[in-house]
Amino acid sequence: MTKLYGAIEAGGTKFICAVADENLNIVERVSIPTTVPEETMNDVFKFFEKHEVQAIGIASFGPIDVNRKSSTYGYITNTPKPGWKNYNFLGEMKKRFDVPYAWTTDVNGAAYGELKKGAALGKDSCVYLTVGTGIGGGVVINGKVIEGYGHPEIGHIIMRRHPDDKYEGKCPFHHDCLEGLAAGPAIEARQGGVKAYDIPKDDKAWKIVAYYLAQACVDLTLTLSPEKIIFGGGVSKQEQLFPMIRESFKKQMNDYVPTPDLDDYIVHVELGDDAGITGCFLLAMEAE
Repeated sequence: MTKLYGAIEAGGTKFICAVADENLNIVERVSIPTTVPEETMNDVFKFFEKHEVQAIGIASFGPIDVNRKSSTYGYITNTPKPGWKNYNFLGEMKKRFDVPYAWTTDVNGAAYGELKKGAALGKDSCVYLTVGTGIGGGVVINGKVIEGYGHPEIGHIIMRRHPDDKYEGKCPFHHDCLEGLAAGPAIEARQGGVKAYDIPKDDKAWKIVAYYLAQACVDLTLTLSPEKIIFGGGVSKQEQLFPMIRESFKKQMNDYVPTPDLDDYIVHVELGDDAGITGCFLLAMEAE
């Protein structure tokens, strides 16, 4: 009998729910709008009631509580998303489906998918950074998703400013963190409201963004020493960024530590929009 596994990639805009067999062949996949928990989760429950799954992997927008010792383990915690703050996501799933679960962040799920089936295939470690409306990062070291008291919040590491950057920063918590200086809204605000996709590819704005993304890569290299750094998200679709990031990385690192060839080290996501759901399936299989 074929074993089936469930996956939920829970995003701030939509939930992707899917069921696949052990070979990752999708049996059914749906997209559910993220509204309020009562509506969205009701549709999630209806979807999984149709399938007998062995385990479910969940990769959620956050912040979430991943500390198994915590009384709020499995909760979405301090999110600005209306209705979802302090929502017991994992607990509500467990009430309805008595199966093993994997529970992690959306970016950790994507990082795991890329390690096992994507750009980091054959490696033991990678960092996945999504650069879009916000910036988030997932980390896999020695084949294991990195979590501790909490989960990585790479988007909020503090940046040393580009000498030509006068923009104050978009993040309401830290101003000049990575997200505050290099996410989509920051890029647009720095350009006086011009959308990122309307900024010419040779505009100096991209050199400033590349400087910050390269600085993050330097910090991650020096702290985690991953075998790959993988970029996803809307901003990373600006292909002209990658040569700039690698060039700036080389300059900022200044030959301090050896790294893999930069063309093979700082790369674009390979699984695209399927990275997270792939990671969910793989984590579910391990949780069984």
